[in-house]
Amino acid sequence: MTLADHFESFHGLPVFTLPEPGEQALPAADGVAWRLDCFAAGELPFAELWQSFTDRVPSTGVRALVIGPWWDDEYTELRPALELILADADRFPALRALFLADVTGEECEISWLQLTDVTPVLEAFPLLEEFGVRGGDSQGLGEEPLALRPVRHGALRVLRFESGGLPGQVVRAVGACELPALEHLELWLGVSQYGGDSTVADLAPILSAARFPALRHLGLQDSELQDEIAEAVASAPVVAQLESLSLSMGTLTDTGAEALLGGRPLTHLKRLDLHHHFLSEAVADRLRTAVGSAGTEVDLSDPQTPHRWRDEEWRYVAVSE
Repeated sequence: MTLADHFESFHGLPVFTLPEPGEQALPAADGVAWRLDCFAAGELPFAELWQSFTDRVPSTGVRALVIGPWWDDEYTELRPALELILADADRFPALRALFLADVTGEECEISWLQLTDVTPVLEAFPLLEEFGVRGGDSQGLGEEPLALRPVRHGALRVLRFESGGLPGQVVRAVGACELPALEHLELWLGVSQYGGDSTVADLAPILSAARFPALRHLGLQDSELQDEIAEAVASAPVVAQLESLSLSMGTLTDTGAEALLGGRPLTHLKRLDLHHHFLSEAVADRLRTAVGSAGTEVDLSDPQTPHRWRDEEWRYVAVSE
């Protein structure tokens, strides 16, 4: 799945986009992840699409929900659409997974998605097991940016933020949350140009082994600070409890890879994902030998070459604008 494609599956369920009324028979409420897309529903305003969904689908059986484009004409912020969902939270007792903004780059660039404070989702759905968000800070256009407040949530197992520039406030809030069941954490950190102002110091609570005791997958990805992140991860206590680690999509060079080679052992991992990197062939081969020889799957696909401008080299992340 790439940002050029919509989800085909979510939370272990096939994704089914709600069609216009009468267009086709609907599956069982609990058999699919329901995707709401204003364009696919005949360019309905989201309020009408939400009403159509709750009228046609037994809400008590819905297990997973994916929100696609929530605007029918001119692009609008997410907050009004999210408020409708939250107002009906008690009608969805079986909901275990929610993804906000399954939107392709053709529909809207990731860093132009106008999001909001998503903390109320975790407060309104205490049994939610998977929560994902795509977008950033709206390019500083004045709309309410993506935000998160520290919360305690006892059921959440998967948390994903996909962004071309994840606000540092969100990263710090994740580190301050109490999520005892969290197994999978994925953060696309992005670049400062698009609001990604987190620092390596902001990651310290996440890298502490005590913070998320159930964590088995950690993704700190798509960062222009990928070398510095790799250096911090190399000595991080959390590594020992992980089954998979992703430092992919960013500007990782030999410097970061050397830190990983000299840090805590990685051979217990089932998978090490470093795809989209700027490693030399020699260092990439050393990683394959040192980590992969123990049976760890090492993804070093999609090698990149720095762009050159005058006498400088420019390295780029996989997802920014």
